Amino acid sequence: MSSVKSIASIIVFIVWYAISCSAFGQSQLAEEVVFIPKKLFLGSVSLETTLFKPAGDGPFPLVIINHGKANGLTQFQARYRPLSPVRYFLERNYVVLVPMRQGFSKSSGHYMGGGCSMEANGLNQAEDIPPVIAFAHQLPYVDKTRTLIVGQSHGGWTTLAYGASKPDPSVKGLINFAGGLRREGCGDWQSDLYKTAETFGQETTLPSLWLYGDNDSYFSRQLSDHMFANYHRGNPNAKLINYGSFGSDSHMLFTNTDGKVIWRPYVNQFLESLGLPNKVVN
Repeated sequence: MSSVKSIASIIVFIVWYAISCSAFGQSQLAEEVVFIPKKLFLGSVSLETTLFKPAGDGPFPLVIINHGKANGLTQFQARYRPLSPVRYFLERNYVVLVPMRQGFSKSSGHYMGGGCSMEANGLNQAEDIPPVIAFAHQLPYVDKTRTLIVGQSHGGWTTLAYGASKPDPSVKGLINFAGGLRREGCGDWQSDLYKTAETFGQETTLPSLWLYGDNDSYFSRQLSDHMFANYHRGNPNAKLINYGSFGSDSHMLFTNTDGKVIWRPYVNQFLESLGLPNKVVN
């Protein structure tokens, strides 16, 4: 009986794996890994970047998706492949670039943490976005006038920091999914987070959409509300969506397949307000 169950389990796994490969296969997503050079004061580093292209010649608008930060050494963090949001943008004919920042995964160089300064950390991470945009603008199928910057968790913080660091003129807006940074070993890190959020707001006029849940394991509702209020004081062109609870941890909304049902209407509306494509292309 146990051997029959084992065989059945193997069959179920094979079927599941085949379906997964069919639904998320690399060929269907036209996925390519490239290494983008980033110049430093002395020398350069290469940023491991996943490129997803829709079918056709374009020119297509560009979206850059910024990853979060897992526990442990950054060089052991896996390449980020947020397939659910990637599919969302591909269906609307966007070119999607997902860069691994300096020191993460197979990107060379070292992680630039910025010590206990929330501002320094964000601005250091944001420095990896301009070379990715420059690379994309060399591609013949990319629209050089329409760019969207998106990020989740630490990538959301990176996205907000980029908005405050003289963004490329092609950037139309920012989307922040549960963005922020925790530094428990740095004293009153929450106050620094609030203060820096206000600074970032004061230093950009770009529209931004913020999405946070009630059961976020990293950032409580009180923390995210306070952070947004400070940012909004500096830049009223920002909108916060508190969508309630999601699963066991709303911090995972962005990458969870079931989460798209919640965030898709808000992102659709935001894209429409920016004059960017928001409808599925058949």
